[in-house]
Amino acid sequence: MLGACLLQSTILAACMPLAAQAKSSTEQQGESLRLAIPAIALGATLFYEEGYDGSLQFFESLATNELTTYALKQAIDTRRPNGDCCNSFPSGHASTAFMGAAFIHRRYGWEYAVPAYLGAAYVGYTRVDADKHYTRDVVAGAVIGIASSFYFTEPYEGVKITPYAADGSYGIMFSGHW
Repeated sequence: MLGACLLQSTILAACMPLAAQAKSSTEQQGESLRLAIPAIALGATLFYEEGYDGSLQFFESLATNELTTYALKQAIDTRRPNGDCCNSFPSGHASTAFMGAAFIHRRYGWEYAVPAYLGAAYVGYTRVDADKHYTRDVVAGAVIGIASSFYFTEPYEGVKITPYAADGSYGIMFSGHW
C-alpha cells in the first residue's frame, strides 16, 4: 500500500506545474519532484506511524541537509554553467530530493524507495538539462542528501543488526519486529 501510494504521488507530483520561474516542462517537473519526494517521506511518518520518532528523524535529516548544502554553496561559490552567478555547488534541488528518497529507503526499505530514488535522479537530470548545475554539483548534492538521512534515520520495522562487544565477548546482535 505504501509503495503504491509513493509511486502514485511521485507520478502526480511530476505532472503538477509549479508557479516557479522554470522555463521548460522538464524543469517544472524537477521543481515539483524536489518538493514532493520529501513531502511524501514526511507524510508517511505522519500517516503510518504512531508517535513522532519518524517525523523527528525526518526534520533532523532535513535540517542537516539544508545547512550543509547552503554552507557549502556560500563557501565554494562557483558560477553556474549558464553563466549566472553563483552558488552552483552543490545542487540544493538534488540534495533535498535525495534526502527524501534516502529517508524513505532507510526508514521503510528499498521496495518503497525505488520510485523516490528514480524521481530524485530525474530531479538531478533536470538541473543539468536546464543548465543550472554541472553533473558534479548534482552528485555532491545527492551524497549530502543521502548521508544526512542515513545518519539520522532508523528503520521503522525490520531487523536491526548491531555489533556487540562487552566483557571480552564479541558478536552481532539482531533485534527487530516480526
